[in-house]
Amino acid sequence: MENEALLEKFSTLKKEKNYRELSVYLDDQLITDIAELIHDDPENAGAIINNLSITRAAAAFRILDFPLQEDVIRALAPAKIAELMNELPADDRTSFLEELPSEAVKELIKLLDPEERRITLSLLGYPENSVGRIMTPDYIAVREEWTVKEVLDYIREHGKDSETIDVIYVIDEKGHLLDDFRIREFLLVATDTVVHTLMDDRFVSLHANDDQEEAIQVFRMENRVALPVVDDQGILLGIVTIDDMLWIANEEHTEDIQKIGGTEALDEPYLDMPLLKLVKKRVGWLVVLFIGEMLTATAMGFFEDEIAKAVVLALFVPLIISSGGNSGSQASTLIIQAMALGEITINDWWRVMRREIVSGLMLGSVLGCIGFIRILLWNSLFHTYGEHTVLIGTTVGFSLVGVVLWGTLSGSMLPIILKKAGADPATSSAPFVATLVDVTGLLIYFTVAYTLMRGILL
Repeated sequence: MENEALLEKFSTLKKEKNYRELSVYLDDQLITDIAELIHDDPENAGAIINNLSITRAAAAFRILDFPLQEDVIRALAPAKIAELMNELPADDRTSFLEELPSEAVKELIKLLDPEERRITLSLLGYPENSVGRIMTPDYIAVREEWTVKEVLDYIREHGKDSETIDVIYVIDEKGHLLDDFRIREFLLVATDTVVHTLMDDRFVSLHANDDQEEAIQVFRMENRVALPVVDDQGILLGIVTIDDMLWIANEEHTEDIQKIGGTEALDEPYLDMPLLKLVKKRVGWLVVLFIGEMLTATAMGFFEDEIAKAVVLALFVPLIISSGGNSGSQASTLIIQAMALGEITINDWWRVMRREIVSGLMLGSVLGCIGFIRILLWNSLFHTYGEHTVLIGTTVGFSLVGVVLWGTLSGSMLPIILKKAGADPATSSAPFVATLVDVTGLLIYFTVAYTLMRGILL
C-alpha cells in the first residue's frame, strides 16, 4: 500500500513537472522504498535517480539488482553517470563494473576521477571472486606512536570518508598492518594513552587473493563487522565489511540452491533471463541425467531372465530405486549445507562416512521392516504374491537396507570427493545423486534377489 502511494505521488509530481518538490519528496523516503519504487516502475528509473541527491542516489543504486542498475545507467546523461559512478563506494562500483561487457567498462572508467579510476582499476585487477574485488580502500588507519587523543582527532577529521569507523587499524610507516581495535577501546581509556600500549598483536586478516567463500567463513567464526585485507608482505590494502559479505553469502547460497536443484547457476533474476538462455542453463544437466537414467533400462535388461521367471520382482523396482534416491538426496543436501557453513571439512570424511554407515543401516532397516510388513499384510488381504510371500518380503527388506545404505554413502561422499578435486560440491545435486543410486540400486536389488531366490523362484 505504501509503495502504491509512493508511486502515485511520484507520477503526479513528475506529470506536473514539479521537480523541486519531487526531489524533496524522494529525498525524504527510505532508501529501500526508493529501490522498491524503481523495481515497480523501471521505465522511470532514470527520472527517479535524477531527482535524488547524489548521495542518496548512490545509496539506492548500490542495492538494486544488476538488471535494474543497467536500466538506470542507460537512462542517465553522461554527466550524471559520471557523478553517480564517482559517488559509489569503490567495492560497489567494482561489483557493478565486473558484470558489464569490457567495452562498457572502458567507457565508464573514463568518466571516473583520476583517484577513483586508479582504485577501480586496482580492484578489477584481482581475480574474479577474490576478496580483492570486494574490498574498499576507505578505512581509518593510525600509527602506534600516536596517543588516543590524536587518534580521536584523526577520526573526527577523516571518519566521514571511511566505510566504517567501528574498527580502527594500526600500521607502521611502510603500511604493514600491526593490529586492529574496536573504537570503543579508544573511547574507554585516558586520552594520553599511547596506542602501542594497548596493542596485543592478536588480529585476523584476509589476503587479497583469498576466495570470497572462505572470507564468509572467517567472518562467521570471528563475528566481526569488518576485516582487513593485506598482500603477501602484510601491507594493509583495504577492508571488507559485513554488508558485502552478506551480499556475497546470499549470492553463493542462491547459486548453491540452483545447482542442488540440478541446473546451472543463473546469473540474472529468473524473470529477467531470456527464455533460450534459461533453457540452455537447464538442458545440460537434464541431458546428463536422462542418459544416466537410460542405464537403468540397461541394468534391467541385464536381469531380463530373472524378471521373466519372477515377474513379481518388477513390481518393487520403483519402491527400491526411489528409496535409494531419496536417501542419497537427503545425505547430499545435508553434507553440502554443512560444508557451506564450515561445519565439516574434507578432513572429516572418515567421521562422515562412519556416521552415514550407521544412519544408512538404521534408515534402511526401518524402511526394510515397513516394506516386509506391507508385503505380508497385502498378501493376507489380496493373496497377491503367492506361496513365497515371506521370501519376496525378505528380498525387498534386505534390498532396501542395501540400497538406502548405498544411497547415504554416495550422497555424503560425493560432495567431499568433488571438493577434494577442486570442484563445487553443489554440483553433486540431488537429481544427480538420485540418478546414480537408481542404476546401482537395481544392481543391488537383483543381486540380493538372485542370492535369496536362486533355486526357488529363479
